[in-house]
Amino acid sequence: MIFEDCAIPLDAMMPGVKGLKGPLSCLNQARYGIAWGAVGAAMACYDEALRYTKDRVQFKKPLAGYQLVQEKLVNMVEEITKAQLLAWRLGKLKEAGKVRPQQVSLAKRNNVRMARNVARDARDLLGANGVTDEYQAGRHMCNLESVFTYEGTDHIHTLIVGEDVTGIAAFE
Repeated sequence: MIFEDCAIPLDAMMPGVKGLKGPLSCLNQARYGIAWGAVGAAMACYDEALRYTKDRVQFKKPLAGYQLVQEKLVNMVEEITKAQLLAWRLGKLKEAGKVRPQQVSLAKRNNVRMARNVARDARDLLGANGVTDEYQAGRHMCNLESVFTYEGTDHIHTLIVGEDVTGIAAFE
């Protein structure tokens, strides 16, 4: 959408907000939700891949009985668990009124990256079935590509966290 020469009535203004603080606080809230939503997408992909690999038999043995399959499943659950802990800690900081936008950027960046990787691995474990509509991993994988970009791209969040870590803005 493009708005040019739009007159906005004063009663549509956010009360008590000056400058970009209001819109940016909305973005921060949305990014917090995305950090949790990415975990949910990853969990759905992991669950589907786990069930599939336990049920699908190749060479008289479930796929889940093969070393490389187990490695992928273990990596998936490990990364999901770390992302859950990050989002949980962020929630605790938010409840205490101590959360900073840079922390939200870190969580959004980490959790979406993690979920993209989990979705890709789940799709891979499903084999050719991973690209069909019968399974959700492919759908999550495509959706996470857009989540990687909206509400601040991965690169923008990298620069936000980078400035917080170094004290030097790299995007001026």
